[in-house]
Amino acid sequence: MTTVPVGRSVAVKVPATTANLGPGFDTLGLALSLYDELVFTTRAQPGATIEVHGVGAGEVPTDSSSLVIRAAAHTFAHYGVEMPGLDVVAHNGIPHGRGLGSSGAAIVAGIMAAKGLLEGIVEIDAEGLLARATELEGHPDNVAPALFGGLTIAWMTPEGPRHKKLIVHRGVSPFVAVPRESVMSTALARSLQPESVPHEDAIFNVSRSALLIAALIQSPELLLAATEDKLHQSYRASAMPETDALIQVLRAHGLAAVVSGAGPSILVLGSDPAQRLVAADLIEKSSTTAWDCLLLAVDFKGATVVPHSTEAVA
Repeated sequence: MTTVPVGRSVAVKVPATTANLGPGFDTLGLALSLYDELVFTTRAQPGATIEVHGVGAGEVPTDSSSLVIRAAAHTFAHYGVEMPGLDVVAHNGIPHGRGLGSSGAAIVAGIMAAKGLLEGIVEIDAEGLLARATELEGHPDNVAPALFGGLTIAWMTPEGPRHKKLIVHRGVSPFVAVPRESVMSTALARSLQPESVPHEDAIFNVSRSALLIAALIQSPELLLAATEDKLHQSYRASAMPETDALIQVLRAHGLAAVVSGAGPSILVLGSDPAQRLVAADLIEKSSTTAWDCLLLAVDFKGATVVPHSTEAVA
């Protein structure tokens, strides 16, 4: 069986993502300028050891049970190459359980590491990357923007997941408010939704999703109307009451505020940078608990993997 040489090392960088964006449930996603950065180095000893810095240090698995390592192993197995032993150093910036795509980022990190380590042995194209990530994540709305950056539309076909990347209008200014204490399980969030919705609600969301694409790539002044939703946020509101209350305050002040992914973080899609400062001020005045306010940009590159020199300066 083909093997990867001992001592091969790659550096991986993966952006945070925000999915749904209001009406685009399980379809739309946006990459953000907040990152997990990891270095993977092959070793002779089997298994894996992860040194975690930043988010998740002392909390997440640091052996082969890690989602990052499982994603790498899944990719090696799919392409029929023996999984090498790995030493990993992770510097994590993406909050966990807050609706910013941390699990998708971990999956993408492992897959991109496998891609880099398999350079010259197996070539993995964009379609293969998205397919492997979706197999593990279950749906492509977070992993597509994490892989490819920008605004992505993702959908499923009988042949597998597909995506279209779009470039966001330069006036769109993302703002994310992250609660310091509360977390949200994606599985719990999904369990709160009904199996079916009224016909008029479905039509409502189709119209807003179409409008949202236009607002994000061409007409940011339409973002408030374009981020209205009747498919998922109201059903999940009971599980994150302060998130819901703050979104209502923000929207009442003309800001395009939505739940980020499964929550409980809040995403504001500003039509100009100044709106982010207004949002931060409103949250400080209106919240009863601590929130971290992040003034972010759209990440246009997506995940990257490059050779890493083990002799590089730390």
